[in-house]
This record gives sequence, C-alpha cells and structure tokens, in this order.
Amino acid sequence: MKVPNVGYHFARWEGQLRRRLYQASLPATILRRIHPPAELPLHVYTYSNEAMLPEQVRSIRSLLRYAGRPQSLTVVSDGSHPASSIELLQKIDPIVKVKAAKEFQPADLPRKFHEYVSSHPGGKQLGLIMSLPRSGPTLYLDADVLFFPGAADLTAEVQPNRAPALYLPDYHERSTDPRVLHQPNENRNPVNCGFLLLFQKLDWSLCLERFLELEGAPDYFTNQTLIHLVMHANRAQPLDPQRYVLQLDDQCLYRDCYAEPRIALRHYVNPVRHKFWNAPRFG
Repeated sequence: MKVPNVGYHFARWEGQLRRRLYQASLPATILRRIHPPAELPLHVYTYSNEAMLPEQVRSIRSLLRYAGRPQSLTVVSDGSHPASSIELLQKIDPIVKVKAAKEFQPADLPRKFHEYVSSHPGGKQLGLIMSLPRSGPTLYLDADVLFFPGAADLTAEVQPNRAPALYLPDYHERSTDPRVLHQPNENRNPVNCGFLLLFQKLDWSLCLERFLELEGAPDYFTNQTLIHLVMHANRAQPLDPQRYVLQLDDQCLYRDCYAEPRIALRHYVNPVRHKFWNAPRFG
C-alpha cells in the first residue's frame, strides 16, 4: 500500500490558501509602504502576466524590502494585464512602471524570429532580454523570484569589468530544447533565464542562427536554451548557487529547505511554486 506524502500535499494546500488570501488583500497590501535599506545602482525589468499578479507584487516588495530601491523598475506585460492591475502594480512604489512587451522587441529581425518574439510567451521574454541593458547595469527577473535578507549585498555583484553578465545556475541540464544544441556538451553549466545581471549589450547572433535552424515549433525551453548558449558565448559567469537558489530537491517535503535569511533569493519555478507562499517573511 502506497502511503501518501501528507507533508507535501499539506504544503501545496497551505500555499494555495496563502496565495488566495494574499490576492484578496492586494489593495491593502500595496498601501503598506516599504522603506528600502539602500539605493541599488541597477535598472530592473521583470516579465509578467495577469495570472502571476500576486507573485509579481510579492516579488517586487521583497526586492524593495531586502535589496533596496533600484533606479527604475519596469514590469513588462505580455498584454494580459487589465487597467486595474496596471494601476495596482504602479502603486507599489513610485519607481514601478508597466509597459507592453511590444516596446522591447529588437529591430530588423528575420521574419521567423520576429513572429516568435512578438507572439510566443517565451519569445516575448527573449525579445525583452535581448533589448537589455538600455542604460547602465540591469537586472532581469521573473515574477516568481523572492528575495531574502541576504540580498542586502546585491550591490556587491555589480562590479565593473567582472563579466559582461551574471546568471542564475539551473538545477540540472535537462531544462533545455535539445533541438537547439549542436554538441552534447553544450548543455553543461545550465543557465536559468529567470534572474540575469546584464552589464553590457551581448552578441545575440548565435541565438538567431540556432533559432532559424530550428525545425518545428518552439517549445517551453526554447528561449531558455537560446539564452543559455548566448550567455556562455559571451563569457557570462554564474552567481553563487548557495545564495542565489534554484533547487527542486525539497519539492516533496513540507519544509522549504532554503528559505533562510542568509540567501539572497530563491527562484520558485513551477514544481515548487507553492513554496513561494510558504516561505517565511523576515523582519
């Protein structure tokens, strides 16, 4: 007889409940002002949709609370946000602005690639990242990234001449679209595109080349695989995975094994998304 994992199922139920309560309290939540501990020498962009509104609000508030106030913070919408959600997001802090993804599409693209970055959800995210940075060091992050007290020294990562970009290491090499890869070892040191620090314009020619070779429709991991290839081609460097966390090995446990004050952030990808809501608030 198979014994159900009570802790895992209770954690998922608890996360869903906490999310519903947070969503219902969003108008009141954004009225609670945050006093950021510092000014961040970064421009921040995050790609989002209406379905992720509660995560997006909590993510932004955790960034302000633990890392500081960036020079600008732009929520790039896939087009699904109604006016009420746009207004709510922009009330979080005076620096928060919402713009449409179509404003961040690179120019002069081949037709096949232009269709991808203008219509596919992953393609819109890719088009945004390709357009960055626009003015000075830039942080790109997904809506399901939650910051912790260890993010207080995020500014230390912004070092001139360290690397053209820094990336969040992925938890395994299978989060790729193998059709985009030419060699078996090209999936080594996998890049997760949910958190990127960009210090200069990157060469995206390899991205275009591999996409135009692609047979069949892009899948869920196509954009991440293209970003992975470009990051390594441009000699980007990984962030410390002990502090910039993306892990699934606690997926079936009740407890979040990484939510501690010492870490800077955790990217709560889909299999552990419920833990985004179970994670404790510090301070």
